[in-house]
Amino acid sequence: MENVVLIIHLLLALGLIAVVLMQRSEGGGLGMGGGGGAVSGRAAATALGKLTWLLGAAFIVTSITLTVLVAQKSSGASVIDRLGVTPPAASDTTVPSGDLLLPPSADDNAPLVPLAD
Repeated sequence: MENVVLIIHLLLALGLIAVVLMQRSEGGGLGMGGGGGAVSGRAAATALGKLTWLLGAAFIVTSITLTVLVAQKSSGASVIDRLGVTPPAASDTTVPSGDLLLPPSADDNAPLVPLAD
């Protein structure tokens, strides 16, 4: 089911790109100029304009459908669980005393030895 919706989604995306590129340019940046379009109260509803709205609406519907399908498929499982990787076990290393955390001084030539607590 997911693959069918994905293929339809990709075909809608390609169709939407093609229809938008076939439309007549009204000149100017961001639809400014040309006398109509975004400036006028109601733009002329051409066949390509209607097809653009139809393909755009279908594209949004398939996007939401894919999101719902993937969310249902992955609910209740984390990415780590699906990979099958077990987290590393906690090691039994003890925290060294405060003296080992300090940098050696210039007159210390002897190696660091942990002090008994």
